[in-house]
Amino acid sequence: MESYKTIRESANAQFVEKRSRFIGYIAPVTTAQQAQDFIAEIKSKHWDATHNVSAYILREGNLKRYSDDGEPQGTAGVPALSVLEKAGLVDCVVVVTRYFGGILLGGGGLVRAYSHSASIAVEAGGIVTRAMCSHMSVKCDYYFYGKLSPMVLEAGGVIEDTVFEDAVTLKFRLRSDLTEQFNAKLVEASNGRYSAEVLSEEFADID
Repeated sequence: MESYKTIRESANAQFVEKRSRFIGYIAPVTTAQQAQDFIAEIKSKHWDATHNVSAYILREGNLKRYSDDGEPQGTAGVPALSVLEKAGLVDCVVVVTRYFGGILLGGGGLVRAYSHSASIAVEAGGIVTRAMCSHMSVKCDYYFYGKLSPMVLEAGGVIEDTVFEDAVTLKFRLRSDLTEQFNAKLVEASNGRYSAEVLSEEFADID
């Protein structure tokens, strides 16, 4: 199954180290332009900050970029990028804003501070696994609907819509690699009366 891990939603978190304030921002993105726009947005918001360090990883082309934004080489952008790499994340961007508090942290202190900032941003954003999923639809009678809904959930599917008319139309998404197995069970359980129609496919959250 083709799947990947990314950030669920945009978020931020902050902490103070020796009077320097670090704010970690993170967001899901799918293109370099989106990542650069997010970085520019944070830089504009914190135009008065001492540094706005950034890093991002994209699935497409396995693209990785980082910027120390004036911090000593290897003490800021690389640690932030490493946090994303170690978590196995792609299609996300992190920006760590620093307001200098007057006390030097040293090389090791900077690495720890930027790593921690990126880590708490990741935690705030939440990690989600996405896989290729099929959006599916089944139209059945009310009696069989009582069996169908539990079948979808048992297979790991996510119910997206239910329409109650003269019959019931259940729309759901399911990992694409499980659709044939699910359809076989559905046909068997309904004695051949019903099967699921695949409407479309896309990457979607599976946890």
